[in-house]
Formats: sequence, structure tokens, C-alpha cells
Amino acid sequence: MTRKLYAEFFGTFWLVLGGCGSAVLAAGFPVTGIGFIGVSLAFGLSVMTMAYAVGHISGGHFNPAVTLGLWFGGRISYKIVPCYILAQVAGGILAATTLYWIASGQFGFDVVSSGFAANGFGDHSPGHYSMTAAIITEVVLTCFFLLIIMGATDKRAPAGFAPIAIGLALTIIHLISIPVTNTSVNPARSTAMAIFQGTWAINQLWLFWVMPIVGGILGGLIYRFLLQDNDS
Repeated sequence: MTRKLYAEFFGTFWLVLGGCGSAVLAAGFPVTGIGFIGVSLAFGLSVMTMAYAVGHISGGHFNPAVTLGLWFGGRISYKIVPCYILAQVAGGILAATTLYWIASGQFGFDVVSSGFAANGFGDHSPGHYSMTAAIITEVVLTCFFLLIIMGATDKRAPAGFAPIAIGLALTIIHLISIPVTNTSVNPARSTAMAIFQGTWAINQLWLFWVMPIVGGILGGLIYRFLLQDNDS
């Protein structure tokens, strides 16, 4: 269990540092920098690389919504859920702390006004999308993320390719939803960045816990009861 928790801790650390780090440091530098496409790829590549690196140890969740979705999907025991979530949140917070130290080295950097890659809706949505749009986006995309995770890791699926499918899925998710919510689908990622933004991101954080978890549970249940070959 200790090795599994370390794997979840470091995996979430890399996901937040790689994905949010690209958004904070590189998305708008110079002029447009790597843009939405680059940030989307950074999130997908972060989860893919760590899934290959430590997925064989812990399952490579790196996300409380994924852990809860896999529990409802019948893939893991409830006993590991709280420990996994704590490890994921801790890894995300340490990554955000590291990113803050790096970003603070730039003259004039202001973590509050910059947004610090935090998730938001309404006035704090990159495209000024409503709370309703944010709810639908986070639930639907997390639901499909779980469907892809469970399908790619099904024993009937081609062996060894699951991290690629999962990483590409996360890339597509970000391409769709960065303009809407700055893309969460991961409460640990949202919490880590909201702590440092410290104002509106904290007030809106509830949505980025509740809706990804709802979507993850829906995805786990759909795959378990509609798509999984339980007889085999």
C-alpha cells in the first residue's frame, strides 16, 4: 500500500506540474506561446507518461474522480479510496507549491490576478461560460473519461496501450473544455491551484469536486452495468 500511495502522489504531482505548469509558464509566452493545444497535450502527455511509469504499481488514477469512478465500477476496493484521494491531493498541492516558487521568479508575477490556472465559471471562465455550462461540461467529460479508462484497461482490450488511450482522451477533454472551465475533471488538480489563487477559485471549488465526482461515478456505473462482460 505504501508504494501505491507514493505512486499516486508522484503521478498526481507530475500531472499538475506538467499540465498546469504549461498553462502558467508557457501558454502565453511569447505572445500566444503554446496555446490551448499545447496545454491540452501537456495534460495528456503527463498522465500518459506517469501511467506507464507507475500505473503498474497503483493503477495510475492520479484523480479522486477516477478513484471513486473505479470503485463504483467494481474495479477497486472501497478500502483504498480515502488513502488514494489524500495522496492525490497532497501530490497536487506540492506540485502547485513548486509551480508557485518557479512562477514567482518572474518580475511582476501576481498569483491572484493571474488566475494561476485555476478552474472557474461565469466571470472566471476563460470564455465566460455559465455555471450550468460548467456543470454539464465537467459531468459529461469526466463520465466519458471513466468509460475510456475502464474500456482501455478491460482484460479484453489490447494489452499495453491503455496509457496512450487515456492520455489522448485527456488531451481531447482539454481541447473541448479549456474555454469553458479551464478544464478540471480532477478535484485534486482544482484544489491545488485554487489554494494559491486564494479568492474566487476557493469560492467556486465546490463545483470542481462535486461535478467531476458525479461524472466519474456515472461513467463507472455505465461501464460496469452496460458495457462490461461480467460473465467472462
